[in-house]
Amino acid sequence: MIFSAGIPDVVPAGRMADGGQPVLDLAEGAELRPWRPDDADALLAAARDPEIGRWNLFTVADHADARRRIERMHERWRGETGAVWAIARTGGAAIGLIGLNDIDLAGGTAELVYWLLPEARGTGLAPAATRRLTRWSLDDLGLHRLRLCHSTANPASCRVAEKAGFTFEGTMRGALLHADGWHDQHLHARVAGDPE
Repeated sequence: MIFSAGIPDVVPAGRMADGGQPVLDLAEGAELRPWRPDDADALLAAARDPEIGRWNLFTVADHADARRRIERMHERWRGETGAVWAIARTGGAAIGLIGLNDIDLAGGTAELVYWLLPEARGTGLAPAATRRLTRWSLDDLGLHRLRLCHSTANPASCRVAEKAGFTFEGTMRGALLHADGWHDQHLHARVAGDPE
């Protein structure tokens, strides 16, 4: 596809859908891998965790709903609109999620999102997973820009963004409605060619 102004797509359509979702290795025995139906327990646990619920806008009713959500993750990959990985110990159960929302291959952009279950917090996995997915997104997939947004009331996510080399670009006022009302959001970004 070519933009109307004659500008070619940053990433050609089919780059994701024509290949399988890769497993991305992390240091210290962890990996980013596609979600599996047997990860439904982890997704349900995340939906019931107060901290994840405070910062992430998703619900999971039961195991059947969790399995449907996992299937939708795979559909989004095939449709090239999203890419979601489980953060897991190598060969183990999911202990977190990281992914790309709002993928625009033609424009070369996406938003990076993540959460960790309580047992994985404070281990350095969030910044490590963010750095690894960023490298894959910019270097292997070929996107130009990734944004990472979080509530200004969530300093832990600000630290993850900083540790992963995302530049703080500003505050978006009243940008996202949470259960307790509208939150301002910090906007961080990485652009292809930025130093790590």
